[in-house]
Amino acid sequence: MGLIFAKLWSFFCNQEHKVIIVGLDNAGKTTILYQFLMNEVVHTSPTIGSNVEEIVVKNTHFLMWDIGGQESLRSSWNTYYSNTEFIILVVDSTDRERLVISKEELYRMLAHEDLRKAAVLIFANKQDMKDCMSAAEISKYLTLSSIKDHQWHIQSCCALTGEGLCQGLEWMTSRAGLR
Repeated sequence: MGLIFAKLWSFFCNQEHKVIIVGLDNAGKTTILYQFLMNEVVHTSPTIGSNVEEIVVKNTHFLMWDIGGQESLRSSWNTYYSNTEFIILVVDSTDRERLVISKEELYRMLAHEDLRKAAVLIFANKQDMKDCMSAAEISKYLTLSSIKDHQWHIQSCCALTGEGLCQGLEWMTSRAGLR
């Protein structure tokens, strides 16, 4: 009996969870992906299309799709939505002028049928920069408290140092088993 339980447990623990990493261009999406993967900063250029990597945290497998954020690419984000369990929205905490666009994109995604069960992690990136907005300010501006039909969490971070990224992954890992 124990062997059957162990096999079942390993099957469920090794299940892959699809994650899409989205945000406006230059928010830090690719830098975050490669911090997760290699724990180091990788020189990046604007992503055309997507990058995909598997990240394993405590036996939880996340298949992470980093999707280009340039304006011309955002209309194709929905081609990645099928079977997505987690959305990571990366926000540049210094980019006050385009926060309205991030908000529009977030609510457009949340309204999409394929994402109705997805949990949302918002990374308030670039917290190391002078005059950046705090996670609380970004949360208020994005009216995150009005999101009732999706689990969500906002996390301050710095993609260059990795600060805050583990806490975001821990939040996702704690929800992966509940999905």
